Amino acid sequence: MESTGLKAALRVWVALVLLFLFLPILLIVIYAFDPATVESWPIQGLTLHWFSVAWHDEGARSAFLLSVKVGLLATGIALVLGSAVAYALNQFKFFGRDAISFLLVLPIALPGIVTGLALNSFFTFTSIQLSLWTIVIGHATFCIVMVFNNVIARLRRTPGSLAEASIDLGARGWQTQLYVMMPSVATALVSGGLLAFALSFDEVVVTVFTSGAQNTLPIWIFGQLRLAQHLPEVNAVVSIVIVLTIIPVLLAARIAGAGAGSRTARAAAVQDTGRI
Repeated sequence: MESTGLKAALRVWVALVLLFLFLPILLIVIYAFDPATVESWPIQGLTLHWFSVAWHDEGARSAFLLSVKVGLLATGIALVLGSAVAYALNQFKFFGRDAISFLLVLPIALPGIVTGLALNSFFTFTSIQLSLWTIVIGHATFCIVMVFNNVIARLRRTPGSLAEASIDLGARGWQTQLYVMMPSVATALVSGGLLAFALSFDEVVVTVFTSGAQNTLPIWIFGQLRLAQHLPEVNAVVSIVIVLTIIPVLLAARIAGAGAGSRTARAAAVQDTGRI
């Protein structure tokens, strides 16, 4: 049994790690409400002025809308391609299946600068002009990983007896996929899509190499950091980005947990039916 001293030491260690990770983020949010233009501690009061300045900044708004548009398009592509590949790798056995799985998750493991440079070289070699769609393609390379991982994990945990029971009852292949398998992976699709959007929304490195003259919100933030007088506005924008990134992640975790619970219930129902 663990001693009281060891438990206390572990709690202190966890608290220190959490402070190391989240204290800088908390400070940015606090400074976003500081009326002063120069950061100092303690802050001189609370104000929403910098959020208003950020809202009326045409550059910030256009960068925000571009980031949202890229995130939605990249997530849509990832949902289609990621789920299709996950289904194919789970349903069929063929030579090179493991190699394909490895290649699919490789973009998320590679440094962003490697992926960005590779895409930039490809676009230059093929004479493709950098535009909105080159950014979307760049983001889709790693968004597909999020959807693929969620869907393939759910498919592997889904009892094969569900599809077999559907076929035994006379359902066609498309009916089995639509009415039996799709509900089983629906929450995995939604959670994977939310994670993909969150990852796309704050991506910087790949965007730099694929955007050309267009500025997404993270690039706009880095550009404004060079101007000290814009730092309070940047803090306000970063606070908004933090919220918009955390919300999809929390929703994805909640949806994935709910999907796991419903999947367990369906499996238990199938087992009970088999006993009867």
